[in-house]
Amino acid sequence: MKILDSKIPKSLNFRPKKRFGQNFLIDENVLGSIVAALDLQTTDIVMEIGPGTGALSKYIQPVVSRLIAVEIDHQLAAQLRRQFGRCENYHLLEEDFLDVDLAHYAGEKDRLRIVGNIPYNITSDIIFHVFEQRRFVRDMTLLVQREVAERLVAEPRSKAYGILSVFSQTFADVRMLLRVPATVFSPRPKVDSALVQWRFTDQRSRNIPDEALFRRVVRIAFGQRRKMLRKSLREAFAIDRLVDWDLTRRPEELNVSEWIKISIDLLQP
Repeated sequence: MKILDSKIPKSLNFRPKKRFGQNFLIDENVLGSIVAALDLQTTDIVMEIGPGTGALSKYIQPVVSRLIAVEIDHQLAAQLRRQFGRCENYHLLEEDFLDVDLAHYAGEKDRLRIVGNIPYNITSDIIFHVFEQRRFVRDMTLLVQREVAERLVAEPRSKAYGILSVFSQTFADVRMLLRVPATVFSPRPKVDSALVQWRFTDQRSRNIPDEALFRRVVRIAFGQRRKMLRKSLREAFAIDRLVDWDLTRRPEELNVSEWIKISIDLLQP
């Protein structure tokens, strides 16, 4: 396997841009651990969010059927084009990932595998962008802020359990794979990170008759998480339909199955 150099040439005179949340992963051991966790196959179609210097791309590109890199920084995109431009299975999108239509790049049978060291200031935006198009995605593996990772995998009755927990665990089997210290990034961020993977499944979501209602119920309830359900939900929904529920409970007390059941009961005549 030929590994391409991922270092930015000094002649490029590149400085990380705060507006893009650029903190580049520079530790080869951590990169190797991420690649191992991905368990890449020759048939995979991988979309990488924010490839930056190509540090992770150089390991992915030689293995997979196709690597689609989405880079918003024009300066870095130009360098990536020079690095990988001759690789037939490499495709560079010079745009914002939040504008990407995933359906356009997924295969007829093979769904996308999404990976990335993402800007932490738009973590939720990226996650929900993928959730909305998850039928085109097999799995998603992202480096996120450690605190966010703990929310994603949090269990009910914990302080970290919230909207991200419920939606992630409704649409996917989600787990934290690796804890990553701030010291392996350049420039060094103020927080530690973690590698999180979502393996998308409809095992739970297929039971939701109205997904828009389900999302609205969860968002409104957790928007007032200190209040009992009867207070947080009564202004937006006909809670008299929830006759079998103890509405003195608070949002963090309900598991995913219960949130789905509440959204179903609210549809009853």
